[in-house]
Parts: sequence; structure tokens; C-alpha cells
Amino acid sequence: MGVSMRYCNSKMEAEDVLQDAFIKVFNKIKTFKNQGSFEGWIRKIVVFTALKSNDKRIRKFEPGSLDTTPEQGFDSSIISNMEANSLLTVIQELPEGYKAVFNLYAIEGYSHKEIGEMLEITDVTSRTQYSRAKQSLMKLLAKYGIQRI
Repeated sequence: MGVSMRYCNSKMEAEDVLQDAFIKVFNKIKTFKNQGSFEGWIRKIVVFTALKSNDKRIRKFEPGSLDTTPEQGFDSSIISNMEANSLLTVIQELPEGYKAVFNLYAIEGYSHKEIGEMLEITDVTSRTQYSRAKQSLMKLLAKYGIQRI
């Protein structure tokens, strides 16, 4: 449910995504080849199901170049010291494109190339979205009164 919540805008939507994902898991259980963890296989199905759900809401990516996006310092220890519910609240406020790329890169650990292939965007757009997501997160953290540590 936690994975689903990071990609969805409401608990009800996350529950629908999780239910759809588990139906896919049960329908495809025979295709699991015991390569890697079972948990990782399920997580991947949940992520892809959530991304497909987001497609229905029309995910918007802002094309750009890293050259035009100023890099600001980002203290990742802020996030590691936050409670999970607080972090989830802040992440859910990100625009759809930023949220998807941030989750896939920072939390799920996919490369920008892999993200580009999954979302049908360039790896440069993925990097730009991630950079802008970090900037937006910093603004949201300030809004909630969470300063750099």
C-alpha cells in the first residue's frame, strides 16, 4: 500500500491500484521465475500499475534541459529524518510528472535511462523532472516549516 500511495493522489485511488496490482500478481504468478525477490517482483507490478493509472489522469512532463535548470543544494537527511506519513503528504503535493520521476529515481532506485523507457520520455527529461522535483520538495518542506538540518 505504501508503494501505491506514493504514486496516487488519494487513499481510495491507491487502494484501487493495489487491488488491480494484486489481480495481476495472481494472474501472472506462474510467470515468476524465482530470479530476484518475490517482494521485488510484486513491487514492480504495483509501480507499473500505478503508472498506468496515472496515464489515465494524463501525466504531464515538462521537457527541458539540465543546462537551464539551476541545481540547488538538497539535503537528503531531511527526508530520512521525516516520519513516513509526513513525507508521503509532501510527495503527494508534487505535480504528477515530478512525483513519478522522484518516486522512480529516489525511492525505487531506477536509473534515468530506465525511467525514460518506462515513461516514454528522454533520460534528459527524467533528469530535469527529478531536479525540478527536488526544488519543489525544498519549497514544500519550507512551507511545512521543515528547514535544512
